[in-house]
Amino acid sequence: MSAHDPRFAALMQRAPIAMAFVAAQRFVEVSESFNHLFGHVDDHDLKGAETRAVFVSDPSHNTWLERLGTSFKAGQVVDDEFELVRRDGSRFWGRIQASPVDWAGVDGEALWIVQDVTAARAARLAPTWTAKHDPVTELSNRREFERRLSDHVGSRRSEPVSVLWIDLDNFGEIVSGMGTETADHFLYGLGQLLQAKVRASDTVARIEKDRFAVLLPDCDQHYAEIVAEKIRSAVHGFRLRWGLHRARTKASVGVVLLHPTLETPDAVLAAASLACGEAKASGGDCVRIFVVQQAAEATSS
Repeated sequence: MSAHDPRFAALMQRAPIAMAFVAAQRFVEVSESFNHLFGHVDDHDLKGAETRAVFVSDPSHNTWLERLGTSFKAGQVVDDEFELVRRDGSRFWGRIQASPVDWAGVDGEALWIVQDVTAARAARLAPTWTAKHDPVTELSNRREFERRLSDHVGSRRSEPVSVLWIDLDNFGEIVSGMGTETADHFLYGLGQLLQAKVRASDTVARIEKDRFAVLLPDCDQHYAEIVAEKIRSAVHGFRLRWGLHRARTKASVGVVLLHPTLETPDAVLAAASLACGEAKASGGDCVRIFVVQQAAEATSS
């Protein structure tokens, strides 16, 4: 699809994504959303402008160019946050994702996608946010998950509550083969996938390394199993394309319905982890349910 193709023109005009094609430190083509993001309207187009125009200073622009060169030569996409400037001089924090159009010629044309993350960045830097969230995935952390789970453990309310434990199969191979930076991007993407598969009232957390948990209020075992299977299938189909890297994995999922015998958050998570362990022992990429009698058998043994 060339720049003169009407489909390309329609895409650049109507797509709700701020994207631009860049070559030799100039914007070759820009989407309408890209122009609007930087405060440029119909009579002021960034097409043809130097990329320096959207950075707050020469040092900031130079740092970005160095980051591009290093990452592209290593076969990696750039995903970083920089302070950027609009046409009226106002500033904002932008998340810039950039990759070469052709990895065989990394010094050629590149695609940039920019998002305004000013509000999200401010939230991440707040002490209350950092205390409750995992810095890699931006999901809830274990401490926050256990706090929310404790509101349901031992509760006399009648609605059922379920918990999922998700353990990625062979994730260590991604880390050893592609490095921690690619693995972190994989975990972030996977976290976004998990959130998209549950309700807004549910809580998704990264518990440790490659293990996640989901709190499902007002959800009985039958529907929790349906959600677990949907998540397992989604992880199975998830593919990370990060520069020249390609990664995929599968997941084992354990399901537990809260029960009076599970008296603490630790006991609930242990039960969910036990069910997940059975899934892994069965070959992985499957779902297993924790049965209450398992707890009694484990205790007696």
